Amino acid sequence: MILKERIDEINSRIRDAAYSCGRNPEEIKLVAVTKTVSAEKIREASVCGVSVIGESYIQEARKKYSLLSGTPVSWHFIGHLQTNKAGYAVKMFDLIHSVDSIRLAEELDICAKKINKVQNILIQINAGREETKSGINEEALPDFIMEASRFQNISIKGLMAIPPFFDDPERVRPYFSSLRALRDKIRNLFVSDAVPGVSINELSMGMSGDFEAAVEEGSTLVRIGTAVFGERK
Repeated sequence: MILKERIDEINSRIRDAAYSCGRNPEEIKLVAVTKTVSAEKIREASVCGVSVIGESYIQEARKKYSLLSGTPVSWHFIGHLQTNKAGYAVKMFDLIHSVDSIRLAEELDICAKKINKVQNILIQINAGREETKSGINEEALPDFIMEASRFQNISIKGLMAIPPFFDDPERVRPYFSSLRALRDKIRNLFVSDAVPGVSINELSMGMSGDFEAAVEEGSTLVRIGTAVFGERK
């Protein structure tokens, strides 16, 4: 299957999943995960309708960023971000999905202020409480947001999670549902208090093997690599 056919099929499946639960498909964005994908292939994907790409490593993204100057794509960072790479991140990325500490939020704020930018971020939740994965526990989220909201050059747009891996999407579904419920709870809490720089509308969840279940449970950003570009070499 050629690249355009893959992208069209994924977009069709996203639409079908959205309609199946009464959602507007326009609320959901495909984030094409471009780890190990060449700049040339990303450019081709853009021509085929991809408008958002997700990079996992700063060093790899820096190599592609200049090569893709002028390509109409929005850059999202979806990997683990070290504080010493925050300066590079704010120069390249429209949205950072993986903020998992106040120290990182503070560093992003400092770096964004230097270039007169308000950096959009998502807070990563450790949905499965796995020791091998980054993210904060859900009970720590309200205090995390209150502390992070004092930074004037970041804007908290929502939540991200990487649930435990299962071959069956139905086994992942409860994690998606739980993250949506957490998002709704936090959004109601902070919107009612009108905390500046906090909107909590986005939900980044779902990958190649389970994105339809994620859409049905409220995802607004599905991170899909293999189903778009094929198996990584």
